[in-house]
Amino acid sequence: MDLEVAENAAEHTGGDFPPVTIKPGDPRYDELVTGDNQRWVGSPDYIVLARTTAQVVDAVQAAVLSGRRVAVRSGGHCYEDFVSNPDVRVVIDLSELDDAGYDPAMRAFAVQPGVKLLDLYETLYKRFGVTLPGGRCYSVGAGGHICGGGDGPLSRRHGLTVDHLYAVEVVTVDRAGKARAVVATREPDDPNRELWWAHTGGGGGNFGVITRYWLRSPGVDGADPTRALPKPPPTVLLKGVAFPWADLSLERFTRLVRNFGSWHERNSAPGTPSVALSASLALNHRSNGSVSVFVQVEGDAPGADGLLSDFLTELQAGVTTQVLPITSTAGEYGPMPQLVNAQRLPWFHAVRYLATNSPVLTNPTLRADHKSAYHRKGFTDEEAAKIYDHLTTPDIANPNAMVLLLPYGGQVNAVTSEATAAAHRSAAFQALYQSFWSTPAEDATNLAWVRNSYADVYSDTGGVPVPNDRTDGAYVNYPDTDLSDPAYNKSGVPWSTLYYKGNYQRLQLVKAKWDPTNVFRHGQSVRLP
Repeated sequence: MDLEVAENAAEHTGGDFPPVTIKPGDPRYDELVTGDNQRWVGSPDYIVLARTTAQVVDAVQAAVLSGRRVAVRSGGHCYEDFVSNPDVRVVIDLSELDDAGYDPAMRAFAVQPGVKLLDLYETLYKRFGVTLPGGRCYSVGAGGHICGGGDGPLSRRHGLTVDHLYAVEVVTVDRAGKARAVVATREPDDPNRELWWAHTGGGGGNFGVITRYWLRSPGVDGADPTRALPKPPPTVLLKGVAFPWADLSLERFTRLVRNFGSWHERNSAPGTPSVALSASLALNHRSNGSVSVFVQVEGDAPGADGLLSDFLTELQAGVTTQVLPITSTAGEYGPMPQLVNAQRLPWFHAVRYLATNSPVLTNPTLRADHKSAYHRKGFTDEEAAKIYDHLTTPDIANPNAMVLLLPYGGQVNAVTSEATAAAHRSAAFQALYQSFWSTPAEDATNLAWVRNSYADVYSDTGGVPVPNDRTDGAYVNYPDTDLSDPAYNKSGVPWSTLYYKGNYQRLQLVKAKWDPTNVFRHGQSVRLP
């Protein structure tokens, strides 16, 4: 259904305020032409800070009429230069579209794209006692996170964010060049349903400008907001421990990596008691001093203490009998020495603590590179040895260069690949190869380290994690333009298959209908068929 402009303006508390347009020379310009990653700095003709859907429609229409290429930012966490790009002439900044609340008419939570994840979790939990199984990073915007199939610590229990997406409001541009706002729902008889489906993992910047999500879990029919989304556990057990590099021979390191993978292989099915546990293993470069593991267990899960203990016992088997506190950075987290002894904390207390304990991500000079992989099976001895070689190489001395192994599976794998655009529904864990640094002089060394590590581990399949019986492609919310470059992707499998598997052609049909003139595009946007 189309939305009337007047209704859009009236629905948002910012409707009385005009949009803000910022051009070069304005002291705010430099702040708004870049996101978190300072490798990417744009030079648009102007930036529009919109506060209503109507203002977004007007901003898109003006860009189309003037022939300017447009891009959209909500939280500023895009890993590539899709927004801060020299070809982009207009940036529509959605950070002021930041409302979240219950919409009785839709019987769902209305969430605007500029809402930061920590603020969203706080609103949902404190007002209604519910949550969304999204990521940990506090400042990620809901706009890009949700439509890319965002996941987080509760996803093994409750699935992906898009598994709870009921509807989406999108500003699209038709073949005649007219911008309008459209609502698409998951209702079977909705003529716009395919547009909804495309936003269940299709990623941002492909079909239009998302101005609102409505969230309601499948099977929820009533109007009680306290039942519309999953309830988080009242408490969680948190534990973090470090394995000193001084104690990690190749044999012990390989055993640690194999133990992590083996546990996740055996516990990737939905509906088992193990979905209460979420663990990440930060394989930091030797210059960090240690490798670390962080574990969260739902505090009210039957046998929660035993589940935590059994996991750590299995992880440490053949590695070490003694672990130390985390006293240096652990992946993106800061030191957490107090968690060497398991702590039972109220759920939101833990969420807030973890979200804000991220000095790496709050660095104002942050530069970074990232590459992702879904794993159905754990690493082989040969692959673990390659990771070990890259983490111990003297070619780099960056304590924030790492391979981060992240939890997956559980309820995520209860959904078929075709049900949502997020097609990766059989993985056990994710791997994220990444490095963080601060100066342009360090770019070449860090980029080479990330590229070489990734290419080496997946050398048997052309340098990328192709969908097969062991790996399952890459995560669209961690975009990597090297996947489009045959110099780095020698597999013969296109980037679109790595991100979308068998769903790409269907996404192209949605693109042809809703963005037929390719207004919304970037380096890895869905192409017109």
